[in-house]
Amino acid sequence: MASETYTDAIALLKADHRKVATLFEKFESASTGSKQAIAEQICNELKIHTMIEEEIFYPALDGKIEEETLSEAYVEHDGAKILINDIMAGGLADEFYDSKVKVLSEEIEHHVKEEEAQSEGMFAQARETDVDLVALRDAMLARKDELMAQIETEGTLPPAQLSTMPTPA
Repeated sequence: MASETYTDAIALLKADHRKVATLFEKFESASTGSKQAIAEQICNELKIHTMIEEEIFYPALDGKIEEETLSEAYVEHDGAKILINDIMAGGLADEFYDSKVKVLSEEIEHHVKEEEAQSEGMFAQARETDVDLVALRDAMLARKDELMAQIETEGTLPPAQLSTMPTPA
């Protein structure tokens, strides 16, 4: 992470969005043999992204942007986390594996459009607050570095924890 710089928290989150979009494109055109590794990279990137948003970014915006915008973001994250956990627990032998990755891609694309919408999106609303987006960037980068180190040491992250929905059986 040290090699990349971001002007603020929103620039960091947008860079994450672009990285995952590129990985989804790579998955679409990948050979069967490399699909699972790419899908796992997508899932780990999304786990980290949702964690830094839910632990740092969203709480900083609580009470400062439209409550519905924030609530929907948490619920959208949970929908994605269910698929992330299922993809991570499965494998190419799962008859719906590619379809699950495709639906996850579509869910993330929708979520990104809502966060990045020009006038009413979460990021536009955040820019109108007194939240220190540079300090948030620093906190999010530190947490992201911790999580990346955990992946390097342990090989993966634990399953994504749901915030708004009961854990599926």
